[in-house]
Amino acid sequence: MEAVFFDMDGLLVDTERVWLEVETEVMAGLGGQWTPEHQTHLVGGSMERTVGYMLAVSGSSASPAEVRESMITGMVARLAGGVRVMPGADELLEALRDEGVPVALVTSSLPEIADAVLKSVGRDRFDAIVTAGDVVRPKPDPEPYLTAARLLGAEPVRSVVLEDSPTGVAAATAAGCAVVAVPSLLPIEAAPGRLVVPSLTEVTVATLRAHVPV
Repeated sequence: MEAVFFDMDGLLVDTERVWLEVETEVMAGLGGQWTPEHQTHLVGGSMERTVGYMLAVSGSSASPAEVRESMITGMVARLAGGVRVMPGADELLEALRDEGVPVALVTSSLPEIADAVLKSVGRDRFDAIVTAGDVVRPKPDPEPYLTAARLLGAEPVRSVVLEDSPTGVAAATAAGCAVVAVPSLLPIEAAPGRLVVPSLTEVTVATLRAHVPV
């Protein structure tokens, strides 16, 4: 195992509820209503996808840039108060560090939002960070994970991705990585090269190593 890649929202940190709060608030400003069902359409996706969807649902004439800025402002303001790390994440990060395994954070979130999260989690816990600002094609395209592998000098096939969404799983699989999925808002089925577990508390470094093809 040459590297491990962590998704952020819903996998490393409990931010999906924060996204729901901000999306609901912004949608109200657009004159529409937002529900958890709407949110499930966007899990693991990009800000551009979210903004486009919200404008389509609301029918608002607001500009994408205006909606985007409202989303960023709302998220950063809420995350400034701290964020809850998902159960088992701290322990797994420390164990990987102890064994000298390179670790990257790979998120579809914008740099401003990732920065707000990392103030709580610790930027120095990651050897590389890939956000939406570092790629042209976000998840489900493999570019984010291929970028992380390149930054760490790791072969994707010798790397393991930790993801919580079907969109992220699709990106990791397309990149050629092994996947350990911890589903959050949407179900994820087990498949060849993919292990599905209910929580990071059930994942150890040995679990990850065993999931890399021999």
